[in-house]
Amino acid sequence: MRRRLFALLASLFLFASAHAASPDPSVLIKTNFGNIKVQLNAQKAPKTVANFLHYVDTGFYKNTLFHRVIPGFMIQGGGLTVNMTKKPTFPPIVNESDNGLKNVRGSIAMARTMAPNSATSQFFINLRNNPGLNYSPTNSPGYAVFGKVVQGMNVVDAIAATPTTDRDGRQNVPVKPVIIESVTVIK
Repeated sequence: MRRRLFALLASLFLFASAHAASPDPSVLIKTNFGNIKVQLNAQKAPKTVANFLHYVDTGFYKNTLFHRVIPGFMIQGGGLTVNMTKKPTFPPIVNESDNGLKNVRGSIAMARTMAPNSATSQFFINLRNNPGLNYSPTNSPGYAVFGKVVQGMNVVDAIAATPTTDRDGRQNVPVKPVIIESVTVIK
């Protein structure tokens, strides 16, 4: 486990060094519903952005799903194959939800379990302002926002409008698969 963690930290360091010239890179999320351009905020969420970009650089997101769609709340993806199989991930990261960024419409944040420091590859895009997901020092560890949609909210809204069902023990799964075809860094 230590070797795996050391290898991840070393690769994240090398990755961060390689992307140092671009402090707030943008990524293009290509889906079968259209494209979504997201500007990341490496200034306020450096570990989260480095983690996300590590998944991007390894091609991890290719042919994964937006597997959870809750209209008026959020769309979640980045961890399941088109067959609804969970992909193996790198170790979880520290929750950077106290970075000042808020879960507002169009923001992208890390999905996690009930454990605050459990985020790996899955992320979600907020469909509305969701203040209940924000960090609060007194009552909530929050969900780490690390960027915002700058183009393609119409695509996000189209995904949010797709009918959903229960499938393979999961709720709110789109009837028509919403496929993340690729995620790439753009200049």
